[in-house]
Amino acid sequence: MKIGFIGLGNMGGPMAANLVRAGHDVIGFDTAQVAVEGVTDAPDAESAARDRDVVITMLPNGAILRAVADQILPGMAAGTVFLDCSTVDVDSAKEVAQAAENLGILPLDAPVSGGVGGAQGGTLTFMVGGDAAAFDKARPLFDIMGQKAVHCGASGNGQAAKICNNMILGVTMIATCEAFALADKLGLDRQAMFDVVSTSSGSSWSMNTYCPAPGVGPTSPADNGYTPGFAADLMLKDLRLSQQAADSADADTPLGAAAAALYATFVEDEDGAGRDFSAMLPRFAARGRDAG
Repeated sequence: MKIGFIGLGNMGGPMAANLVRAGHDVIGFDTAQVAVEGVTDAPDAESAARDRDVVITMLPNGAILRAVADQILPGMAAGTVFLDCSTVDVDSAKEVAQAAENLGILPLDAPVSGGVGGAQGGTLTFMVGGDAAAFDKARPLFDIMGQKAVHCGASGNGQAAKICNNMILGVTMIATCEAFALADKLGLDRQAMFDVVSTSSGSSWSMNTYCPAPGVGPTSPADNGYTPGFAADLMLKDLRLSQQAADSADADTPLGAAAAALYATFVEDEDGAGRDFSAMLPRFAARGRDAG
């Protein structure tokens, strides 16, 4: 396929590289003017999107997505698949999808799970909203860039799935870190704590796969000084998106709201910026019951 790729950062760059290695013709653009081996450099976003079978975007937020869409959609041919892999608010995803549909372009919102490692290894999971025919056309690309793609329904539903998934992740990581900190203070060895919980009713991905305690369970960012696999800053972004969606949908999400508030404090007022989201464990371990 002839593919345009806009946004060649930590996620987009490896995804584009995997498409090149699979034999696709990829032209790319990034405002930082990064170079990705095998990807032809475009002078601007419009050039990257023109005369392509599929245009992929991986962008920081909804405002930038809307701005880029305004730039590129008028120059894209009807029938082109517009595959947005950014994590943005549901309203922005729906607005951009409607603008694309008005021009005969096939939009898909397809945020990803799996982080930079998944992008590099081609093991991402895609949560996809949009037309089934567009999903089928893009499926060979999902198979290259990831290990799983789930069609979640209409435009916006991919973002909805990502937001709901990461709200669960944020809440369960906080609960896991709180429990380890409590276990410490009760004199329970962390390995014993892991051995019990990982095989009992308290088990979760946060405990079993991404354990926040160094030296316990499979290797995780905790074993590398909490260098980010998934940054606390990004968790805060996703939790805020979940609360924006909850406000829009009139949904009661008290634990999601509490998690968003805790990560905001951790990232903006403490030392969480630039650390993995599991670094909540040393935060809680250092605090007492009456901490503010």
